Amino acid sequence: MSKRTIVAMPGDGIGKNVLEEAIRVLEAAGFEANYVEGDIGWEFWKKEGNPLPDRTLKLLEEHKIGLFGAITSKPKDAAAEELAPELRDKGLVYSSPIVGLRQHFGLDICLRPCRTYKGNPLNFIRRGPNDTIEEPKIDVAIFRQNTEGLYGGVEWSNPPKEVHDTLMTHPKFKKNFGDVPKEEISVSTRIFTKKATERILRAAFDYAKDNGYKSVTVCEKPNVIRETSGMMFKMAQEIKDKDYPDIELWNTNIDAQMMWLTKNPENYGVIVAGNMFGDIVSDGFAGLIGGLGFACSAQMNPDSGVAVFEPTHGSAPKYADYDISITNPIAMMESACMMLDFIKEDEIAKKIRTAIAEVIAEGKVQTYDMKKMRGKPDVVKNGAASTTEMADAIIAKMK
Repeated sequence: MSKRTIVAMPGDGIGKNVLEEAIRVLEAAGFEANYVEGDIGWEFWKKEGNPLPDRTLKLLEEHKIGLFGAITSKPKDAAAEELAPELRDKGLVYSSPIVGLRQHFGLDICLRPCRTYKGNPLNFIRRGPNDTIEEPKIDVAIFRQNTEGLYGGVEWSNPPKEVHDTLMTHPKFKKNFGDVPKEEISVSTRIFTKKATERILRAAFDYAKDNGYKSVTVCEKPNVIRETSGMMFKMAQEIKDKDYPDIELWNTNIDAQMMWLTKNPENYGVIVAGNMFGDIVSDGFAGLIGGLGFACSAQMNPDSGVAVFEPTHGSAPKYADYDISITNPIAMMESACMMLDFIKEDEIAKKIRTAIAEVIAEGKVQTYDMKKMRGKPDVVKNGAASTTEMADAIIAKMK
């Protein structure tokens, strides 16, 4: 049988460091694959005016599966200033290449699991009865609609006349903004479609059913954002009643959820939300399991089979310049395990996760974040594990 080909996209900053170590762990665990590098990120924006070249899209169209490191994004004006001189004043506008990947391939289902590792010194703790200290076990799977909502990219500054005229037909817009000069208005849309909303809801319910979760929580804001959030919860009720009668359906507002996740996070199972609120609540839960060094994600289109797996942390470019890489690579390794789940390499995924759990529980090898150090170049000299040393420890456990 020929080896599977994986499109490896290091991206920017620490993306290269963590991706290299994740691939090394995959190989040590017995996963055999060919890796082809896909160009993506800030350097290609600066040199080519396109952070997501067509050649990378073609690689993913051919091979389907991608491992992605991290991306750098900057505001509009800063992005324009860093373009190569010959590309300036040509109307080029920077947009996030990871958002571009999602929209090009319809990667509308985003899964971000947040699970505590026993012994992680960064796990959430709270005060219990009689001044006891409790460390609740967190096991939450967050489904984020990935291609619509506030990240859909339908927005304007100084909207065109036809857009402004249409907005003026809405009585609330006319009342609250009708006297504001058009050139002083910026508009970002929040668009939900029934097709995509049903798809993410069913993905969440299926996951709950297949993995033994008792509840699905719709985390939106239907009391205020009545049309989009309201549609999602109404559809969830209909889907639950028809096809998932044994799974409880809960409804939380995003603001209340962010309070409750530090009061009773162990109560939640599967959470589903639109793009922005899914992004927020997944980072909130990631903070309870150790932060972004442990936060992994999958972005999938089950119809086409295209899927991209990435940690949710940023590119942290200052860390990439250190002589010794200090970044925690576990989020990238967990993302690689999600890739293995997707392609049905369950035993290899289990092998890696078990090794990660053993290293964390043992507590002898900890990156600077686990030791609660500031991310300075000298942390390795002061006892923190480097990115490579953490990977070495995990590989040693698999042997």
